[in-house]
Amino acid sequence: MQPIGYMILLKQEFTRMISQYQGILHKVCRIYRDTPEDREDLFQEMVFQLWKAYPSYRKEAKVTTWMYKIVLSTAVAKYRKKRLATTSISSTEIAVAESADHPERERLYRAISTLSEAEKAIVTLYLDDYSYEEIAEMLGVTTNYVGVRLHRIKEKLIHLLNPRTHEPR
Repeated sequence: MQPIGYMILLKQEFTRMISQYQGILHKVCRIYRDTPEDREDLFQEMVFQLWKAYPSYRKEAKVTTWMYKIVLSTAVAKYRKKRLATTSISSTEIAVAESADHPERERLYRAISTLSEAEKAIVTLYLDDYSYEEIAEMLGVTTNYVGVRLHRIKEKLIHLLNPRTHEPR
């Protein structure tokens, strides 16, 4: 059993970490869940899983890398929702949609939510500017696999976001 002072310090560090990086959790919740209630449930489950794993976090990897591993595996393990219907938008690039106003970003998230669990994980990390090498490390795959899958994912998202102008291959 750990001394009470250690547990208080651990809780304070964890709370600061969650506060600083809660955007990661919210982004994954938006991609993996449809309703605000389901997003809140997933958010709480991710925080719980992070708390359980926090004492064993050795700080060898960046905190965001460690968090993404746990958050994405939690979202995939708890994935039970129905696929969302996609909506069409004008010829907006995926990267522009990510940084655009709220409605465009939400359309992108809806399109991402229709992808497979593995594709969601890859594109989520990519949109957060992780390198192919970092994504491969977090997901336990090769860098080449990430590159190939990301290329296919981009094509799929472009088609989902612009179905009238992009024919599937």
